[in-house]
Amino acid sequence: MTKVFSITQIREADRYTIDHEPILSVDLMERAAKSCLEWLRLNVSLQEFNCVTIVCGMGNNGGDGLALARMLHQANVPVDVYVLGFANAGSVDFEINRQRLEEIGVQIKAISNAMDFCINPQSDLIIDAIFGSGLNREIDEETKQVISKINDADALRISIDIPSGLFVEKTSVGGSVVKADHTLTFQFPKLPFFFPENAHYVGEFHVLDIGLHKDYVLQTPTTTYYVDSVDYPKCIVPRPKFSHKGTFGHALLIAGSYGKVGAAMFAAKSCMYSGVGLLTVHLPCNAIACMQTAFPEAMISIDGHDNIFTSLPSNMDRYTAAGVGPGLGTAVETAAVLESFLRVWDKPLLLDADALNIIALYRDKMLPLLRPNTIITPHVKEFERLVGCWKDDFERLEIQKNFSKQYGVIVVLKGANTSICCPDGEVYFNSTGNPGMATGGSGDVLSGIITSLLAQGVEAKRAAIFGVYLHGMAGDIAAADIGMVSMTASDICDGIKEATKHLK
Repeated sequence: MTKVFSITQIREADRYTIDHEPILSVDLMERAAKSCLEWLRLNVSLQEFNCVTIVCGMGNNGGDGLALARMLHQANVPVDVYVLGFANAGSVDFEINRQRLEEIGVQIKAISNAMDFCINPQSDLIIDAIFGSGLNREIDEETKQVISKINDADALRISIDIPSGLFVEKTSVGGSVVKADHTLTFQFPKLPFFFPENAHYVGEFHVLDIGLHKDYVLQTPTTTYYVDSVDYPKCIVPRPKFSHKGTFGHALLIAGSYGKVGAAMFAAKSCMYSGVGLLTVHLPCNAIACMQTAFPEAMISIDGHDNIFTSLPSNMDRYTAAGVGPGLGTAVETAAVLESFLRVWDKPLLLDADALNIIALYRDKMLPLLRPNTIITPHVKEFERLVGCWKDDFERLEIQKNFSKQYGVIVVLKGANTSICCPDGEVYFNSTGNPGMATGGSGDVLSGIITSLLAQGVEAKRAAIFGVYLHGMAGDIAAADIGMVSMTASDICDGIKEATKHLK
């Protein structure tokens, strides 16, 4: 996992590295520019660009841009270099890189007003190095016009460290921000990269290692993490030679109603594919034939009603974990029996979909029934039903964290970079997955995966983090195989098989 630091911590990481490596700050800037150049060499065909336009500010982000301009020029890539506010003195490291660039004969074009900035029609790559991650003020009108010209250009746009105009610790909605196709960020991802409201600014972000001191990274605490790798041995239950099906838990899924049996099937398949030893699905009478025909590996507990969930499964002591909600419906009878279930169930539990919709309808009565470390997996609309509306994604994250702490539950808010908030205040953003997973049944697959891990004895926080990661990994495998457009929940289920094959 990668730590996500505040702006203050990132500045301190730079300072600590300069003091303890030791290294001059301008040489650390050189290292950052080299990492950008290396990414460009590996990911775009630099020699095919007619012209690269680099737009710099007067601070250290601008210094990064000037250093990169020098390296591109030395690599025989044509560059146009613009600097905003050139009449003023820049940061110390900016001025050093300005001098270095001028010494090799590269002309720097000053932008004193927006009319001075005319992008070469031949320019097919624009690199944004105007403002870094420390921006905390509204930008002036001239800079807004420059950013507008960058966004209107018919060229690939790449931002260094962060798109200029994007705030790190408050919303940027309604502001003027560079719309990057790619953001090359240094050492740590930035919190706003994970928010839907910033997707059209950040594009795809790439974390570049610039060698900040490992001692600082290891020793400095944070409550926010980016899950770009997982410690598999702590998440995958070992398979000893003399193990049997009872060794790997017995999961209970309460899912499905008339017209929504597919949700139960997807959850059942993904649960079994994720390694549980035994699975029982509690279903209304009319769904039994469908399940036994499509997925005979699952055992069935039969509800007394033909079409909906109205009665508790028998012998609940035999189950090691439960998942409740996919395709359940929100009938009054279902709500009543869900309340009864929550009052008696005291083992690991996942609640999803209609279970959450029912709880939202009876908040005062049902929310207090949630036991510590229950995992809930809402999508955005389901979460909104539980907590109400929010102004922006920063506020939404605070609401999610507060909800997790207040009720002692793990909140898995599904979407791109799914966020997992835990009662201890920690937040995890997921790295796997793709837009092809925005398809009916995908969330049911996730429910099955996490329920399976819980039933096998994986601790709740770890089950949530790894379950989300594995779900996205399965989706990525499916996308690589068939593409995103045609992907279905069945394909994601099949991806689990391939994903788990490589986990050790």
